[in-house]
Amino acid sequence: MPESGQSPQGPVPEADPAPSSSVTVPGPAAVATRRTGLLVTLVLGGLTALAPLSMDMYLPALPQVTDSLHAPAATVQLTLTACLAGMALGQLVVGPMSDKWGRRRPLLIGMTVYVVATVVCALAPSTGLLIGFRLVQGLAGAAGIVIARAVVRDLYDGIEMARFFSTLMLISGAAPIVAPLIGGQVLRLTDWRGIFVVLAAVGLVLTLVAVRWLDETLPVERRHGGGVGEALRTMRGLLGDPAFTGYMLVGGLAFAALFAYISASPFVMQEIYGASPQLFSLLFGINAVGLITAGQINGKVLVGRVSLDKVVAVALTVLTLAATVLLLMTAGVFGEVGLVSVAAGLFVLSAAMGFASPNTTALALLRTPHAAGSASALIGTSSFLVGAVASPLVGIAGEATAVPMAVVQLCCGVAALACFAGLCRPWQRDRSGPVAAAAEG
Repeated sequence: MPESGQSPQGPVPEADPAPSSSVTVPGPAAVATRRTGLLVTLVLGGLTALAPLSMDMYLPALPQVTDSLHAPAATVQLTLTACLAGMALGQLVVGPMSDKWGRRRPLLIGMTVYVVATVVCALAPSTGLLIGFRLVQGLAGAAGIVIARAVVRDLYDGIEMARFFSTLMLISGAAPIVAPLIGGQVLRLTDWRGIFVVLAAVGLVLTLVAVRWLDETLPVERRHGGGVGEALRTMRGLLGDPAFTGYMLVGGLAFAALFAYISASPFVMQEIYGASPQLFSLLFGINAVGLITAGQINGKVLVGRVSLDKVVAVALTVLTLAATVLLLMTAGVFGEVGLVSVAAGLFVLSAAMGFASPNTTALALLRTPHAAGSASALIGTSSFLVGAVASPLVGIAGEATAVPMAVVQLCCGVAALACFAGLCRPWQRDRSGPVAAAAEG
């Protein structure tokens, strides 16, 4: 087994100032940060979870916002769209900034702006102002998402990095489940503005914790100079690497298959298959536990023993097969099927995502030690954008059928397998190189 400290040589020479040695030696601050272990995990997990918290805590309050601001429901829905768009686009800005100035400065600036924007959202007197500052909130909150992944790339390599991403999934996977519950409880004590007060408090705590315990992990000698032009050249170089682009697309498409389930599940489970709100919440929670458990099995059992590429290949195959069975069931090929059968298929699909996501992220970042911030930005933005495209398609045929959900999931699974085979091609890469060695565990 190769040493996990080996650093791969990315195939992007125009943007790679890293030395030719196959070993990346972290700086003293990075080593000190790495030793804090659990604390860093919690900080990075909190930063990663801030995005779903910002989106999902707010969901139970939408009817209140409509009544309070005397706005149409469609207009209030734009507050969600604005936040999601901000998080997608913000990563493209913050990622290159963190490669140029280090991780701490952009993170702390972004988190400070996030707190201020969230406070303004709590005080917003109109939907126009709320939509505008939800966009700013998303743009600033993107700093936590993209820099958390970049910090992991700075501190870890090879199988250690894949294990850490699996651990982060425990936190980020639980956030979408807990967030609506927290939002509902907050609404019992106050109104929708109180949710933004809680989010601002969470952002402030994360900012203070990062100031105190998260050291700079990108040494000065590994930073990039230049401005927007160089950032664009770096991203172009990253996208010019077929394997990096392949892993980025595979991860985004797998996420889109899961996002299709999240978007469609309320009407699929309740309107079509008759689940009560309580049973729907239970099933949603069980599927989330399946995703989290798969991530932990991946990190604690498979990583280091099985090739990351093999795990991704099996996970994508299982995801695609689950989507195929779901399509056959929802289309009536097996006759009338009940809630249990559909829920079982969705559970398998969710669990497969738990194996695919951390490994595709790790394999993509293994190729980019020289531009982890830009690479993280591209990975995050692609996932958000593909998920945003998949989300409205699940309801294209109305709320009386679950076939569109299954079709979207199947298309995403097939496309992910095609990208993996056509772009990643792990069997064709030099098996003696450090990327291959780390991927083989």
